[in-house]
Formats: sequence, structure tokens, C-alpha cells
Amino acid sequence: QVQLVESGGGLVQAGGSLRLSCAASGQTFSTSTMGWFRQVPGKEREFVALSSWVGDNTYYADSVKGRFTISRDNAKNTVYLQMNSLKPEDTAVYYCAADPMGWSTRRASYDYWGQGTQVTVSS
Repeated sequence: QVQLVESGGGLVQAGGSLRLSCAASGQTFSTSTMGWFRQVPGKEREFVALSSWVGDNTYYADSVKGRFTISRDNAKNTVYLQMNSLKPEDTAVYYCAADPMGWSTRRASYDYWGQGTQVTVSS
């Protein structure tokens, strides 16, 4: 079992930065692929970024590549999403998720989800 709690969301102007954190509890965190997803009302939850359990392998959606950085600190059981050069279209609820078994951008592969944190980017 893994419990996830996101924090760090808020309101920021376009071009600004935010860093999201996801604190995890549970024995499988350090060996799980960790992902970030986001969702806006009326749309499906979409993949943003993921990190291997070691943290040496990452992957990003094209829409955030070069602007967002995922990282993790297994000693602190925490995964981060540094978001720079934010755009109004980045406005969404951001979720972290854990996949103990694989390496995937598919929502269905992730067994554990946080409650989400709202990010709003004003123009």
C-alpha cells in the first residue's frame, strides 16, 4: 500500500514557477515508478511526467518537455514536479501516482493516487 499527499499548488502568473511535492508513505514507494498527471474539468486525466524508482530515468509529455522537471528523494519518500515557464493551459488539478509494477504513461497502470492539488496560471 502507498498513500500519497500532494502539496505546493496555487495561483501563479504566466511565466512563473511552482514546485509540487508528493509525500508518500508505504513500503513500496522506493521501488515504484512515480508519475504526475493533470486534469481539467470535462477532460480526461492526462499524463505529465514519470520517474523510475531509482530516479535516473524520466519521461515527459511533449507539452511540458523542457519546462517541467520530475525528481524524487527516496530517503524522504517524496517526489517533486518543478514547473517553470508556466502557461495558462497548464491550469489543472495535478495528481501524483505510484506504479509498483511497471513503467507507463497510462493512467490504468497506476494503482495509487493522491487527492490532487490545484494549479492555476493567470494570463
